[in-house]
Amino acid sequence: MKRGFRRLAAPGLAVALALAAYGFARLPSVSGDERAALASRFRFERLPLAERPGTGRTARSRRPVNPGLEHLAGWISTVGAGVALFDLDGDGLSNDVVTVDPRTDAVFLAPAPTGPARFPPCALEPAPLPYDPATMAPMGALPGDLDEDGRLDVLVYYWGRSPVAFLRRGEGFEPAEVIDPPEEWYSNAATFADLDGDGHPDLVVGNYFPEGSRVLDARATSGGAMQASMSRAFNGGRDRLLVWKPPAEDAPIRFEDQSGSLDEEVLRGWTLAVGAADLDGDQLPELYVAHDFGPDRLLHNRSEPGRLRFALLEGRRGLWTPASCVLGRDSFKGMGVDFGDLNGDGLFDIYVSNIAQEYALEESHFVWLSTGRPERMKDGIAPYVDGGEALGLSRSGWAWDCRLADFDNDGVAEALQATGFARGAINRWPELHELAMGNDALLPRPAAWLRMGPRDDLSGAAHVPFFARARNGRYVDLSRELGLDVPQVSRGIAIGDTDGDGDLDFALANQWEASWLYRNDAPRAGSFLGLHLLLSLEPGAPTRATAGPAIPEGTRARPAVGAEVTLRLGDRKLVAQVDGGSGHSGKRSADVHFGLGDHPRDHELELEVRWRAPGGAGRRETLRLLPGWHTVVLGTEDRR
Repeated sequence: MKRGFRRLAAPGLAVALALAAYGFARLPSVSGDERAALASRFRFERLPLAERPGTGRTARSRRPVNPGLEHLAGWISTVGAGVALFDLDGDGLSNDVVTVDPRTDAVFLAPAPTGPARFPPCALEPAPLPYDPATMAPMGALPGDLDEDGRLDVLVYYWGRSPVAFLRRGEGFEPAEVIDPPEEWYSNAATFADLDGDGHPDLVVGNYFPEGSRVLDARATSGGAMQASMSRAFNGGRDRLLVWKPPAEDAPIRFEDQSGSLDEEVLRGWTLAVGAADLDGDQLPELYVAHDFGPDRLLHNRSEPGRLRFALLEGRRGLWTPASCVLGRDSFKGMGVDFGDLNGDGLFDIYVSNIAQEYALEESHFVWLSTGRPERMKDGIAPYVDGGEALGLSRSGWAWDCRLADFDNDGVAEALQATGFARGAINRWPELHELAMGNDALLPRPAAWLRMGPRDDLSGAAHVPFFARARNGRYVDLSRELGLDVPQVSRGIAIGDTDGDGDLDFALANQWEASWLYRNDAPRAGSFLGLHLLLSLEPGAPTRATAGPAIPEGTRARPAVGAEVTLRLGDRKLVAQVDGGSGHSGKRSADVHFGLGDHPRDHELELEVRWRAPGGAGRRETLRLLPGWHTVVLGTEDRR
């Protein structure tokens, strides 16, 4: 009897331990009733974005590439879809769309499909500037007032050349070089940010392939090197920090390249996304650079007007913390970045997309939560810990742009991602796994890579995850309940209120297929505060606030990129900024939006706005506004 008991004890203990481990590893679940209640707060209508306005180009589904990369043409062809929401015509609404369609390599403007067709779609063509469509292709578009004349321009970034600024002239656009003479860049991300604190937006451009790669040149006889490592590749394109300079008689826009303020190893990652936000409250934006095949970089801004200076920050590892879950030490495939306060401490947290698909590379998405000690940045420490798994945001799929936004106006941000890589019939994950486990010495050689042709698939059945926060504090994906679980391979996400009703809509840029706008018809949305936040271009102008989104007639102003807003709502402190284009290939509008929950619509709110005026002087203003949309033109007056 005893011998029988002993024979059964060991297997029984193993089973008990396995069951305990299974119970420990299982994710907390949310009941069907709670999921239904959460989903009832949201409703989206999918509307097609305008396509191919008379480009005369034939639609395609892959790009001609360097002959040395021909077997990788499907892999090389997986970027290029982009979208941005902005206010082109000055009506105060972010109801205009600039779309980059890789099927025709067209960059075009059109009204959002949530309102009347106020102008016909028009394409942005770089001619007469040097441009070869056989070796160059647009990757994204970034609206902004580059020449500071009070009208929004559009910057387009490319593979194969440096960016082009399309400056608003009359009813059309005039192309101008950002770098003259142009150079061979392979850009995947760009954002405006006042890096040196002089009151003028500078330009950050994140590059991928190194200069001279000739990636899209089907006639090339050289070039085409790949990443030097699966986890520490520092042989990519050189990122650029371009500082604004006053225009000259023969140059309506001027930028000075101060990229040399960073070490080459930092500059030479394979960049897919960049983000800028003031994380320590000194009115200088920090930079987050999301790197494919290597560690992401958080750069503490220590610049002065006209002179850039950054310090590289790294997190601190605890006893139970994996090295790849320490900011600055990860080996994941950073693809998107956004900012928002997820732990309620009144400081920005950082949401980062990686690859997090089951039975794939199984990395995880990051949510870098602030520890509440931004002063540690002065000591080179990134004061953030990864809360992605605890919040339920660490897993979804192969993700690109990621966004935090309050879609039901309850004061709590939702999260969504653009996902998918390449759609086909043949699963190539086994070959990619084999490559990932191989020796890094093989990786720079294109011949060592997997074959990716037109019929091959990697995460091609993806859908847009839409995460809402449940009562237990974790986020759950409601895409199925909301009808967002449609398979589509997406890249960029733009956020904005296109119809002025106070709830946020989003646009989705898809790769090699139609792109869409999702109009938000939230059935029980709370009250909101929306700010069309501009910076006056008139010397000595005071700050002015007017009800409604419309810009007062005769106003000369531009988006107040980097301006920070703090709102007290009961015992909570809500924070937001005027974003200059953070992320991958989607660009949110320059508006600031707060969901207010059940705050009475006739009760004023007190908010503080902080910004830098031209010349670099810090400004601070306290405003009292009712819920709803307001246009605030920040002043330039000297208050010393």
